[in-house]
Amino acid sequence: MNNSDNPSAIRSKKEITQALLTLMQMYPYSEISVKQIILEAKLARKTFYRNYESKDDVLISMIKETLHSYYNIVDTGYGDVLSTVFSFAEKNKEILLLLDKNNMLHIVLQCMNEYGPLLRSEFVSESNPFNILFEGLDSNYLMAFNIGAFWNVISMWIHRGMNDKPEDIMSMIDQYLKRARSLQ
Repeated sequence: MNNSDNPSAIRSKKEITQALLTLMQMYPYSEISVKQIILEAKLARKTFYRNYESKDDVLISMIKETLHSYYNIVDTGYGDVLSTVFSFAEKNKEILLLLDKNNMLHIVLQCMNEYGPLLRSEFVSESNPFNILFEGLDSNYLMAFNIGAFWNVISMWIHRGMNDKPEDIMSMIDQYLKRARSLQ
């Protein structure tokens, strides 16, 4: 992907991304071609390839951009992390449900596992709740643990149509953790 800050390139990327999302609402991802994206976005082929290498590049770039905003929110330390994860999922409901419909939620997990440690070095403000939790410990293992646990809960919620109330799920997890602590 081309990371240009040129306003024209930024606008083209948004149009390409929106075209892919629109097409994913109508067709399975596997059936969507770059040509369809170009036609939907009403852009020239060279504009597409100036910004992206493939439709997968569009999708992964969109996911990484979304994760960047998520990590920025987590870094501020406002609210608990699980509430932030649910808010992130609700804010990005359209793409997450489309990914689930196409059996592609695993790509978000893959991006989190690859991109998370890179962002960890970028987002380390004093208010980041993980600073205290990770202090003196191997943050890579702990990030993998957190990402896996949180993402599996969110994936289940997405797969169920995001109909269950996040507060109920968080309460259940809290009860479970209290029970687990009492067994020690």
